[in-house]
This record gives sequence, C-alpha cells and structure tokens, in this order.
Amino acid sequence: MWTGDAFLERLYVEAGLTRAAAAAGLPPDLRRERLLESVKESLGAWERQSEIGCSVMEEESECDGYSRSRVELSVVPDLSFGAYILKPAGAAGKLPGVIAVHGHGYGSRQICGMQANGAKTVGKPDIHNQFAVQLVRRGMIVIAPDVIGFGERRMQADVDRDADAPSSCYRMATQLLMLGRTLTGLRVAEMLGALEAFAGMREVDPERIGIVGFSGGALIAFLTAALDTRLRASVLIGFPNTFKDSIMAVHHCVCNFTPGVLTQAELPELMGLIAPRPLFLESGERDPIFPAAGFLRAADDLRSIYRSRQAEEALSFDLFPGGHEVSGRRSFDWLKDRLS
Repeated sequence: MWTGDAFLERLYVEAGLTRAAAAAGLPPDLRRERLLESVKESLGAWERQSEIGCSVMEEESECDGYSRSRVELSVVPDLSFGAYILKPAGAAGKLPGVIAVHGHGYGSRQICGMQANGAKTVGKPDIHNQFAVQLVRRGMIVIAPDVIGFGERRMQADVDRDADAPSSCYRMATQLLMLGRTLTGLRVAEMLGALEAFAGMREVDPERIGIVGFSGGALIAFLTAALDTRLRASVLIGFPNTFKDSIMAVHHCVCNFTPGVLTQAELPELMGLIAPRPLFLESGERDPIFPAAGFLRAADDLRSIYRSRQAEEALSFDLFPGGHEVSGRRSFDWLKDRLS
C-alpha cells in the first residue's frame, strides 16, 4: 500500500483485538488492577521528595467574594512550582476542596481571573472561563497549580526564541521520550504531590476533595483521580472522547501522546478507572478537537462501565452548545453537591 492510512487502521483494530483477548475471562477487578499497573508503568516512576515542600509566596489578598494567596510547592527533586489558593470569603471550619487544572495557555492565572502579567482580567472571559473563580464562589477552597511547560514554567530556550511561545510541550515531551519518560507522567506526579499538600492544609476537609481539569488539564486530572482515591469526585471538560475520534483524528499537541497506551485501553476505559467514584463529563457541541460524536461514544462506554460497578447514578455528562471551552453550567453545581 502506498500510504499508511489502511496500515494504521489495521494496527488500531489489532490493538483492540489484543486488548479484548487480554481482558477475556478476567474478573473485572483483576482487569482493573492490571490496567492501573500498566498505566503507572507507561507514565513512569518519578522520584518524590520525602516531604512535599510548601511555602507561602504571597500573603492573602482580598478579591470579590474570596481571598487569593500564592504558595510554592516542590514534589519532584530539583523542581518547584507555584499554585494559587482561593478561599471563600467568611468561610469557617474545614471546607470541601478542589484541584483546578488549567489547559494549554499561560498557566494558573488564566483560571484565577488574572492576565498573564498578574493584572485583573477585564471583559469577557476566555475559553478557560476563569473556572477556579467559579468554583471558589460556590463555597469550595481551590488550589490551582501551574502545570510545567506553560506560562512561568516554559523552558528558557522557548522563551528566548519567542517571548510569546505558547508552551514548552514539544521540547519537554520529546526530550523526556528520549530519556524513557513522559511529560504526562511528570505532570501527574506533580499533581499527586499537590493533592497531598492540599489535603494537609488546615482549611481543607481531606474527605471532600475533588478535581476539575480542562482540555490537557483534564488528561492530568483523570489520571490523577485514577491513581489516588482521595479524589472523591472528578469533572473532565473539553477532553472526554475516544482516542480514535480525537487524538488520532485531529492535530493535537504532542503532550497528549503516551507510548503504547492503545495496547492497554481506549480512552473511555482509562477514564473508567475512576469508577465507582462520581464523574462528570463536559464538552461543547462544536468542539473541533474533541468532536461531539466521540464524546457521545465515550459517554456510552463509560455508562456501561459505571453500570457494571452498580454506580450508574454517579456518572453525569453535559454536551453544551459551545466550542472548545469551559461551560460549568451543570458540572460545577454537581461537584459542589457531591462534595457536600
């Protein structure tokens, strides 16, 4: 064959048959256990500091209905990162907590109502819809970590080449692959550490923590939730789909690709590792990179997974009229209810 189209399609089909054969006859719990182990292996093991470093960078400043402070965290040796903590005004006692994971953009400021330079955002919100602010205004304490490769965490070589470079995903992902590592694995390792630090904060109820991720942030969010059951509820926005309909069909950032993942599972089954804990899927009808048809296929597959765990009522989804953006019209109140 002159082109690779039919060849790659055959490989995709064969991977599905291999997965089905490997799962055949296995009790569901054993299948889940093996899939979790293979996911961990694909992401790679990252050395963790014996204690997660956490120090205050900025004192609390008062905003409209909430306060905001900045902390510095260190999870993987020789790496540190900033995170914003948003607290509802006047709140007392331990609160439900949410980890808010931004997608491709200029970092945590983008979801916390700020411009890239730290100034207050004015006018209509962008596709992230300042979702960390929306969450804190619903009475939840929020941590918004900076994901490596974006904003202040871009590599210097990319900034030197272009001060407005959108990310360092390509440079970091390709170099880590050469070292037998993955960028997704590093991001998830840092998010797991952020969860540990967040759960230990005196204002946070460790029994009521959820996670919300948008786009590439939802990739990090679902894997973090799959690997740590302290996350009681998850909202995945602008990402739930099948690999076949999205990552493999539309041009995507290289950070979305994990070697060998299709030999383990299609994306819905991987997201299903969160079951039976509550899960909300959100996507726009006109999302060009995570198409609606793939979203609906993923929702159907996940409905079957949750039904098999006797937890169908724990799964919800919203295909809203919009594009690749955050809505939150149903998901954020759903999360508040689940963490209450």
